Amino acid sequence: MSDLKARFEQAAREVQQLSKRPENDQLLKLYALYKQSNSGDVSGARPGILDMQGRLKYDSWAKLKGMSGEAAMSDYIALVEQLKGGG
Repeated sequence: MSDLKARFEQAAREVQQLSKRPENDQLLKLYALYKQSNSGDVSGARPGILDMQGRLKYDSWAKLKGMSGEAAMSDYIALVEQLKGGG
C-alpha cells in the first residue's frame, strides 16, 4: 500500500474521532474528496429537488470532476489535519 493511501485511510479514521463536529460546508468537502478519492468523477443522476442533502452532496462531488484520486487524497488529508488543529 502506498504511503499516501495509508495516510488517507488514517485520516478517514481520525475524522470520525474529531472532538468538534465540522461545519456543514466542511462535511460536504470531506464527503466530496473521499468520494473522488475512491470512486473518481461523480456518476449517476442528480437527486431530485426533494432530496436536498443528496443534491448538496452530489453537487459538492461534481465540482471535483477531473481531479485525480491522489490529489483528492492529499486535499482530504490536509483538511482533516486542519480540522484536528481546530482550524
